[in-house]
Amino acid sequence: MDANQIRYNLAVAYQALAKLGLDDLTYTHLSARIPGDDAYYIYPFGLLFEEVTPDNLIKVSLDGQILEGFEFQYNKTGYVIHGSIYRNRSDINAIFHLHTPEIVAVSAMHGGLLPISQWALHFYNKVAYHEYNSLALSAAEHEANLVRDLDDKYVMLLKHHGSITAGRTIHEAFFYTHHLHKACETQCLALQSGAELNQISHEICEKSVRDLLSFETDLGLRDWLAIQRWVGIKQHVETV
Repeated sequence: MDANQIRYNLAVAYQALAKLGLDDLTYTHLSARIPGDDAYYIYPFGLLFEEVTPDNLIKVSLDGQILEGFEFQYNKTGYVIHGSIYRNRSDINAIFHLHTPEIVAVSAMHGGLLPISQWALHFYNKVAYHEYNSLALSAAEHEANLVRDLDDKYVMLLKHHGSITAGRTIHEAFFYTHHLHKACETQCLALQSGAELNQISHEICEKSVRDLLSFETDLGLRDWLAIQRWVGIKQHVETV
């Protein structure tokens, strides 16, 4: 997949999350690695997700230098998170950082994400956790801590803060994001009810996560094609 296709897909992801109401004004960010380059695309800090197009994405080096495009304000927190992960995880090509109220609520719970819904079973024993430590402003700290805590996983709850969902493709990262949000939303509703929750056995949880993550060959692609039709932005990309 070439750089123009990556830019198009990333813009679709931004706009789809806006339409789903999973954005947070200008405070969260998505990125995608550029094939064959030590750089990635991310939105200009200061735009709403719904304003993002393929043409206004910016190109940033893995050490946080803006290489192409216009930035309203330097996004140090975003560049630390994305650059640190890309430098240390060659298998990751897309990173979504969100903080929906449901995800933040579950991240603050002592037990974290519970295996009480089919959405949650996508992540059984596959969620990393990272302790809250204010804003991510130190590159050295996040090389040592955030990347260490993520380890070999693709999903991490940042306690009291939000989530990181990563993928080998943009549509895989979107797949994890959708299911994580639904899992957290369901957990909040279930706990709010005050009813005693039925438990799913460890054996069924293990079988379920294998089945759910192998249900399609290219994880998330079927939904992604539908999302592209739903968002409907033009695929043509102007030269920056």
